[in-house]
Amino acid sequence: MTVFSAIQQRRSIRHYQDLPVEEDKILQVLEAARLAPSANNRQSWKFIVVRDPGLRARLVAESIDQPFVGEAPVILAACGTEPDGVMACGQSRYTVDLSIATAFMVLEAWELGLGTCWLGHFDEPKAKEILQIPAEVRIVAMTPLGYPTRVPSQRPRKALAEIACYDLYQA
Repeated sequence: MTVFSAIQQRRSIRHYQDLPVEEDKILQVLEAARLAPSANNRQSWKFIVVRDPGLRARLVAESIDQPFVGEAPVILAACGTEPDGVMACGQSRYTVDLSIATAFMVLEAWELGLGTCWLGHFDEPKAKEILQIPAEVRIVAMTPLGYPTRVPSQRPRKALAEIACYDLYQA
């Protein structure tokens, strides 16, 4: 599988098999995050691998009760350990860095036959409490990780001409 084919084929998975994810695959997904670029190569992140069924069930409740979150045998939480850092362009370093790292994990998971679904709708303070994350650390994203029971068809995408322009911004 090429990177581009993974990008083309990857889907957000909302139905998971009741199968454990092998430790070597979890480590490979985490390795993809570890190798991701970060501002000034600070790597100011921490990735929590949640396998405990009780903790996963509690995270489902804090993810607007989306049952598929708990169907997966693993939930990954991507956390920024230096949330006050701002890049010269004005963007928060941790959100950009963790978005890149999470995208790398999602693509590597797909290559390994695993499904994910990037969660942005969760109660961060309650999730932090459940996972005993310090107050100064931020959760940027969470995703279930597991073997899909079914892969949905691709959702429509805008034409390239609608999202790209050359040299100057064009509406």
